[in-house]
Amino acid sequence: MLVLCGVPLAFMEMAVGQYTRQGPIGALSKLCPFFKGAGLATVVISFLFTTYYVVIITWSFYYMFHTFTSELPWTHCNHSWNSELCWDQKSAAKMAAVNNVTFVTTNLSASYYDVTYNRTSASENGSAQSTTGNVVLQPNGSRSPTEDFFIENVLQKSSGIEEQGSVRWELLLILLMCWVIVYFCIWKGPKSTGKVVYFTATFPYLVLVILLGRGITLPGSDDGIEFFIKPRWELLLDAKVWVNAAAQNFNSLGVAFGGLITMSSYSKYNNNIVRDVLILAVVDAVTCLLAGFAIFAILGNLALSQGKAVGDVVEEGPGLVFVIYPQAFNTMPVAQLFAFLFFFMLICLGIDSQFASVEVIVTTIQDHYGHHVRHYLRRKEVLVFVVCLVSFLAGLPNITQGGFYFFQLIDYYAAALSLMILAFFEVIAICWFYGAKNLADNITHMTGIRPNAFFIVCWYFVSPLLILGIWIFSLVQYKPLSIAGYTYPDWAVALGWIIALVSVACIPIGMFHGVMMSPGTSWGKKLVNSFNPILMPEHGQPIFTDKSPPIHSNGLGGSDIGLTQVVTPGFAEQPDQRGREERDCLQL
Repeated sequence: MLVLCGVPLAFMEMAVGQYTRQGPIGALSKLCPFFKGAGLATVVISFLFTTYYVVIITWSFYYMFHTFTSELPWTHCNHSWNSELCWDQKSAAKMAAVNNVTFVTTNLSASYYDVTYNRTSASENGSAQSTTGNVVLQPNGSRSPTEDFFIENVLQKSSGIEEQGSVRWELLLILLMCWVIVYFCIWKGPKSTGKVVYFTATFPYLVLVILLGRGITLPGSDDGIEFFIKPRWELLLDAKVWVNAAAQNFNSLGVAFGGLITMSSYSKYNNNIVRDVLILAVVDAVTCLLAGFAIFAILGNLALSQGKAVGDVVEEGPGLVFVIYPQAFNTMPVAQLFAFLFFFMLICLGIDSQFASVEVIVTTIQDHYGHHVRHYLRRKEVLVFVVCLVSFLAGLPNITQGGFYFFQLIDYYAAALSLMILAFFEVIAICWFYGAKNLADNITHMTGIRPNAFFIVCWYFVSPLLILGIWIFSLVQYKPLSIAGYTYPDWAVALGWIIALVSVACIPIGMFHGVMMSPGTSWGKKLVNSFNPILMPEHGQPIFTDKSPPIHSNGLGGSDIGLTQVVTPGFAEQPDQRGREERDCLQL
């Protein structure tokens, strides 16, 4: 997926952003006005992303704050907030005393205990599976202390999405703090963001190296690493695996979210984009491998301590980060330090992602709707504040007692299924209708380097067909969302599809608008003209050059120098509202 789809699409988006020097809507409007809706769809998906992804940062802050204690709060079940389902060593000892059971091994962190039975059965707070010799004892419906901490303390989770409950005030304050941090990091544009990214983008690598160094010294780490690198070919028949693989690649590279187009639009016109995409591909691959080895080395140790296979301790989604991994830290010396480093790393990674998503929204408003909001939001700082405030309010449903169910709903339908559709139409618009050859000419004109034939083949055939195949495969094997035995009601499933279609609906709306605003005396001529690029009579001729710089602007206010305006269908004679000083500051 990374080689055949992720990297070619990342290259495509970076080239489009640098060439057009516009955000997603402006870029698609200039290359193929008929598909301008695909650009708007990426902005919508970025907005949805900002509203729910920040919740992961919020949970990470909550966990990090709880590492400043003499004892991590998820190591036992003696807290007032623990439920009756919480199961730790003392619970096991109580059952052993009642049922004449003696321990063979003890493990403070596990909810599974290896025991020897002096009798054939035992029951209290559940039932026990028993055979002769050493067996695993697991009370029915029990929770580990880490799982109980996440459910009862962090989430205070309700019984379902039908029961939203009250707002978690601790999480509300942390959520507000997250948005304040994001705001003050990006309010001055890419220059201020870049200074923060120097730390937030590099510190996680230091943590991963520390975790890997510690993980490989633990017993059982080799089993975890083997589980990570050993292929399981039978899973290739599962559509969910392909969807998750595509979503992971798109998320890690930033494809189809509009971030790559937006950030590349700030690059100099002759920036070596070929070098940048190769660096991006290598760094992404190395990061995934480093994180995988670090995580699964520690999971291997956890599996060994519980007497289970590695595959039995691995969970999907938030459970791996906020239940399984904290449980693994309990077995380490100086657990507080490793837990702090891990959750602070997650915070840095999450904040980085928020920067890009918010910048996509702000750039879109500046480029195309600045004339509507100029009288109200003259300064960029005010615009960024409004975007952050709206995103903060839109994310409030995720921090109620039933918010976890809403979070999973958005993640399942908006971040996976709809993302495939957006990526497909984006590559069709750019590489089929504008033309992969034309894009290659533009790259050659900017950098002096002709893209390899491999990329052109991927743009034309491999990437779009692979995306379409995965999407169709996922629909054929579609199953409504369910979590740990909880089945979402029909109205919630319908809500999930509506959320997914909010972004997808932008595509046909943009098609109609693109045709309507194209020149022509009849609808047929308008339709034909809507597929033509705007003001690009010769391939390789840039929209903006260093001899004709974008307009200097004070936020969303007046200009400092003149500019030959580019007329985009639907956005009447809109000059580029971002200053040359910002555009020449490359944000990686």
